[in-house]
Amino acid sequence: MQGSVAVVGGSIAGSAFAGAAARLGAERVVVLERSPGRLEDRGLGICTHDDRFAELVDAGHLAPDTRRHRLTVRSWVTREPAGGGDGPDGRGRLLWAQPFPFHSHHWAVLWQALRERTPDTVEYRLDTTVAAVGGDHAGGWVESADGTRTPYDLVIGADGYRSVVRAAVCPQAVPEYAGYVCWRGSYDSALLAELPGGASVWPEEECITVCYRGGQVVIYRIPGLAPGSTQVNWVFYTPTPDWLRLDGPTAVAAGSLTDGQLDGLRRFARRHLPPYWAGVVALTPRERTLLQPVYDLATPRRTAGRLLIGGDAATIVRPHNTSGAVKALQDAHAFEQAGRRLDDGSWSSLLAEYDRDTSAAGLALVDLGRTLGRAQVTEAPDWSTMDEPAMTAWWREQLTGSGGFGGHALGRTD
Repeated sequence: MQGSVAVVGGSIAGSAFAGAAARLGAERVVVLERSPGRLEDRGLGICTHDDRFAELVDAGHLAPDTRRHRLTVRSWVTREPAGGGDGPDGRGRLLWAQPFPFHSHHWAVLWQALRERTPDTVEYRLDTTVAAVGGDHAGGWVESADGTRTPYDLVIGADGYRSVVRAAVCPQAVPEYAGYVCWRGSYDSALLAELPGGASVWPEEECITVCYRGGQVVIYRIPGLAPGSTQVNWVFYTPTPDWLRLDGPTAVAAGSLTDGQLDGLRRFARRHLPPYWAGVVALTPRERTLLQPVYDLATPRRTAGRLLIGGDAATIVRPHNTSGAVKALQDAHAFEQAGRRLDDGSWSSLLAEYDRDTSAAGLALVDLGRTLGRAQVTEAPDWSTMDEPAMTAWWREQLTGSGGFGGHALGRTD
């Protein structure tokens, strides 16, 4: 593929698309990232299914030794009936020990692994705000904050929830609020020593899901920034706080929460979670705690003229799917494979192939996220009545007709 490519957004999706464009032979690939600082500072946890990780390694997108933390079991627990299910170690009543063949990642560690595999010819520009994009079937353009327009043969939108490129490709596509939020936090696992029982209460390979009426919290370890270290990572789904003023799919950034807002979260955790897991949440420092409203979005198309969108710019999937990073990497893979299948070297043909190969799978993931959100948060069962047989049947019902938990198999298009 000849010509120039602009990639708007330099995170996981952006790095993956930039590498794909360079490998396809684009003469110039420029990544435009609005953040002025180091993306390594982002510390959220993400997971990849063992099979999806192996596929991405085989396809060349990840190195086999990409640093990750092994998870094998997901323990679903509850405090219900209220106060009666804490157990002697404060972990709660076990509902189900679900096999969980996943690896967890530190966002920044995974991003760095992708950056290291990006060809040296790719140019990264930090502190670059893209104000608008446009174009037609002959080419695209990017407009910077000062009004300067730069032409490119292709413009790729990997700019996430508030995508400028998506607004040009599908101006009618607007993220929909799910009706609840997720709080997130992470910190060094050494702090667990401050809890009764310390880290020994919680095996290294165990992912925890604590269920309560109205939400849940998912807790697991991830690799730390330093090799050999680990961090605690948690995602806490709760009703919308009274003080939150929604302004689209954005976050209350880490370090921005007030004392009163943090105290409210900790009181909520003590009221609804078994003591040990409430303590895990309460240990999180202010600078490592943030809040994200939960949204979802399915775009009717992914291309328009010489514009293309991928990752969260194309589909916003609720975190329950455990597929966000995989989705971004698979979109980049589909883009690269579409280019390799073509004989005419046409960007227009590549975009048509990409749109066809990714749209159906993206819609299916959004639908599954909505199903999981209803089953686990907004329309969850009475946990006090649930046991292992009931849990396995409940889980099976959520996945009926879908193979998308943890992401679809690479290459699946329906």
